[in-house]
Amino acid sequence: MTRVWKWNRPVTVREVLEDLQQERTIAYTTVMTVLDNLHQKGWVRREAEGRAYRYEAVSTRAAYAAALMNDAWSQSDNPAAALVAFFGMMSEEQRQALQDAVRIVQGPETRQAPEAAEPRPGQAEQQENPGSAEDAGGR
Repeated sequence: MTRVWKWNRPVTVREVLEDLQQERTIAYTTVMTVLDNLHQKGWVRREAEGRAYRYEAVSTRAAYAAALMNDAWSQSDNPAAALVAFFGMMSEEQRQALQDAVRIVQGPETRQAPEAAEPRPGQAEQQENPGSAEDAGGR
């Protein structure tokens, strides 16, 4: 999958083979079998091109990593403790990336300062007429 993600476009067995052979000796049939297995598992889709196939990742590497983390977290008997342990393993850069991600997921409506947030029921009347609460109590 690393090679398919690296190319970021549909690739042939031959292209992956040549890329891998820069680092080690590997057989064409091995690469073909692995890509076929990835297709069978639903990780890549393929389209016929002549007598060969072009393989393309079904999802991004980030989405795959997120699914792995979610799966591991959901299997924990104590998800909060698992998160605390995970956060404890993070570098400062990773913690910053996490904070940035939380801000993105929360969206702009949750970034308002408390005083700029929508008033709670009954709060609007008090803000419009600040003396009305005292007047009502003094009657």
